[in-house]
Amino acid sequence: MKAVWLEDGQLKLRHSIPVPDPPDGEALVRVTRAGICNTDVELARGYYPYTGVLGHEFVGVVDRGPAELQGRRVVGEINAVCGRCDACRAGRRTHCERRTVLGIVNRNGAFAEFLTLPVENLHPIPDAVPDDAAVFVEPLAAALEIQEQVPITPADRVLVIGDGKLGQLVAQTLALTGCQLCVVGRYGPKRALLEARAIRVIGEDELQAGGFDVAVECTGNHLGFGAAVKALRPRGTLVMKSTYADTLTFNASTIVVNELTLIGSRCGPFPKAISLLAHRAVDVAPLVQARYSLDRALDAFDHAQRPGTLKVLFALA
Repeated sequence: MKAVWLEDGQLKLRHSIPVPDPPDGEALVRVTRAGICNTDVELARGYYPYTGVLGHEFVGVVDRGPAELQGRRVVGEINAVCGRCDACRAGRRTHCERRTVLGIVNRNGAFAEFLTLPVENLHPIPDAVPDDAAVFVEPLAAALEIQEQVPITPADRVLVIGDGKLGQLVAQTLALTGCQLCVVGRYGPKRALLEARAIRVIGEDELQAGGFDVAVECTGNHLGFGAAVKALRPRGTLVMKSTYADTLTFNASTIVVNELTLIGSRCGPFPKAISLLAHRAVDVAPLVQARYSLDRALDAFDHAQRPGTLKVLFALA
């Protein structure tokens, strides 16, 4: 099969990768769409030592698996867990001590014609959700994880730093809480997408120090982190939603003196994300900016890295 392979920091399109044979408890999924996210880009830049097929945002059709899923469209949670370690038994399955992670840690990913995942990781997609939208289930679930970790009420003043792919999803999901929401972004199409949903957008120069109860950092750089710290009131909460490719340095005294709470946040609830898409409570269609075949994988990655680009998809069917 064809697949986008990363090895020694080099991306290549390979045509002779064996179609995976799913072990007991796993299913073989024929990929129909897959999305490039910042993690994929950073892996290609050497953020984490990974060799294999990239990609973890996908929708596909079950080719081999249990009868109830055979031929159905599915998305998949990316952490494949052992179910036996201390973390799994304690309910912290996304932190399984032996986990593999689709396209990230010791498991070939979704930028291929086929992939395998445990059956328990798969979620059927309603007919009302097209493939282009279904690709967003994984990052949308990650955005929803914020609300699993931090109670957000209409009385809360919430700031999102960054108006990129992740920031757009985070802002849309937080807006559903009725909170007093504001996004730090730039003028242009991304700002227009937020403002079209009546989400307030400001420039960093308009940011009020100490004006927010919760700040969500979606840029993955030290400037975004610094802006989030500055924006929080004493005893505020900073949610770190992006992975950081470089070492992050900051003045820890500010965190201590202002008694800030820092929360790391990543994978989230798939059923809630699927429900939001099925009921059109969020709109992801405007976030898709390009579609490429696997044969143009390198062009797709080049496009995904252009400043201001939102979602670039691989269309396999």
